[in-house]
Amino acid sequence: MRFGLVGTGPWATMTHGPGLVAAPGADLVGVWGRDPHKARSLAEELGTTAYESYDALLSDVEAVAFAVPPGTQAELALEAARAGKHLLLDKPVAADVESARRLRDAAAEAGVASVVFFTDRFVEESRAWFDQVRSTDGWKGGWVRWFSALQEPGNPFGASAWRHERGALWDIAPHALSTLDACLGPVTSLSAVGGRGDLVNLTLRHGSGALSTVTLTQFAPPAAEGFEAAVWGETGVSLMPRRPDAFVDALATAAEELVAAAEGASHPLDVGFGTRVVELIAEAQAQLEGEPTR
Repeated sequence: MRFGLVGTGPWATMTHGPGLVAAPGADLVGVWGRDPHKARSLAEELGTTAYESYDALLSDVEAVAFAVPPGTQAELALEAARAGKHLLLDKPVAADVESARRLRDAAAEAGVASVVFFTDRFVEESRAWFDQVRSTDGWKGGWVRWFSALQEPGNPFGASAWRHERGALWDIAPHALSTLDACLGPVTSLSAVGGRGDLVNLTLRHGSGALSTVTLTQFAPPAAEGFEAAVWGETGVSLMPRRPDAFVDALATAAEELVAAAEGASHPLDVGFGTRVVELIAEAQAQLEGEPTR
C-alpha cells in the first residue's frame, strides 16, 4: 500500500518514518510538512520524496500516516478520509469531541480503514501481557502511573507547544485509557481530580465491574520519572512489561495492520475507538474545569 507521511517533528523522525519504511506491505511514497526544509531533510533521511503540497501527496497515495498535533491531524485527516485515503492516526485523534466525531463519521461514510497508534497496543511484549491478562479471570482493578519530565533539557518533545498547553490529560492519558481498556474492558465512566500543574488523577469504572486508577503528569521532578501499569485480583498483581525505548517496530505493526484492515479486516483500535477516548478525555477536562458535561 502506498503511504504518505504527514509531519516532520520528533515523532515523525524517530518513529513514523522509520516504521513505515520497515513495515511489510507499506511503500512510503513521500513526506509532507508545513516546513519545506524539514520535509526535504526527513525525506532524504528516509530515502523518499518531499512533497510541496498536501494535495499533491494525497493524489499519489492510498493511505496517510499522521505525526502532527491533534488539532492539525483532525483537520488534515478529515480531508484525507473524504478523498478515500486510509488513515494511520496518532492519539488523541482530535483536540475536541466534535472534530473527533466528524472524522469518525467521514471515515465511515467514505469506507476507509483506520488505525490509531496507541503505542503499547502494538508492542509485541505488551500484547503478550494483554493476552495473558484477558485469559485470566478474577481481576478486580488496575492502575497506570506515568510521570515524565518535558521540561528536562534534551527531551525530544520538550518544544511541543500543544503538549505544554494540553498537558498529561491530552497527551498520555489516551495511552493509559487504551491500556486499561485492553486489560479490564471498556471504560463506562470516570472521575477526575486535578493537582498542581498538569497533575491529574482519574478513577475509571469498567463495564466488567473493575475499578482502575490513573495518575499522570508531564512535568514531574526528574528523580520521579517513571511508568508503571498493573492489574490486580484473585491471582495477585500482574505488572505490564517494561516499555521499549523506541517504537519503530510498533509503528510498523500498526501500518501492517492498517493494510489488513483496508482489505476488510476491521481493527479494534480504529477511529471509532479513538473518538471514544477523546470523549472520555473531554469529560475529564470538563470535570477539572468544573463545567457541566453532556
